[in-house]
Amino acid sequence: MRRPVIAGNWKMHKTVQESINAAIGLKRKFYTFAEADIVICPPFTSLSKVSDQIMDSSIMLGAQDLYWEEEGAFTGEISPNMLKDAGCRYVIVGHSERRNIFGETDDDVNKKLKVALRHGMVPIMCIGERLEERDSGMTLEILEKQLARGLRDVAKDEAVRIVIAYEPIWAIGTGRTATPQQAQEAHRFIREFIERSYDREAFSKIRIQYGGSVKPENIAQLMAQEDIDGALVGGASLDVNSFAEIVKNAVL
Repeated sequence: MRRPVIAGNWKMHKTVQESINAAIGLKRKFYTFAEADIVICPPFTSLSKVSDQIMDSSIMLGAQDLYWEEEGAFTGEISPNMLKDAGCRYVIVGHSERRNIFGETDDDVNKKLKVALRHGMVPIMCIGERLEERDSGMTLEILEKQLARGLRDVAKDEAVRIVIAYEPIWAIGTGRTATPQQAQEAHRFIREFIERSYDREAFSKIRIQYGGSVKPENIAQLMAQEDIDGALVGGASLDVNSFAEIVKNAVL
């Protein structure tokens, strides 16, 4: 059985002290927790301090992005070594905001994915379609392109370590959520793509999250779907009580 993974993406929110306070609050609720992997992804400025707070708990640290070079003249970027040093075990790659606002391509995502794997981190690879693409019936075509390019030259033993996050762009921060049936259809397609690309073992092992206006009220219905293994939570992860309720409702 695949282990659920619930990740909170804090995006460009929270100062260092606010991040510490949130981490302490979550640690109190999930000091020991065996039912799921819990990951929080603060802004870069807070990573080290948050790591100090959660290091002896069941909560794991993730980053919101990384660059594919080890070091160099890349002003404003952050390397995998820096993230590992800060205590990161997970890292988000290819979030729709990185793609749409900052122009990241599938090839960029592929390079980031591979460097994260080389450094022993678990990449959360985000994929998803825009509203006009869904309305045009192109959802599965878009997902296949993003998967094929994002996973290019990734061996099976590495692929099964990846978490794939299906995030329909039209549902991120809009209050709109894909129905459980819409989400399940996309997740099943992703899992079948993994089987075609690798084998049945990879099909059964890889974890796929849903992301897009996840709330305490809808997480249980989403998690009830056969191929949904967790959630990548945005706005609702900023509040300790809301995120804690999502985690608990996800594993009921």
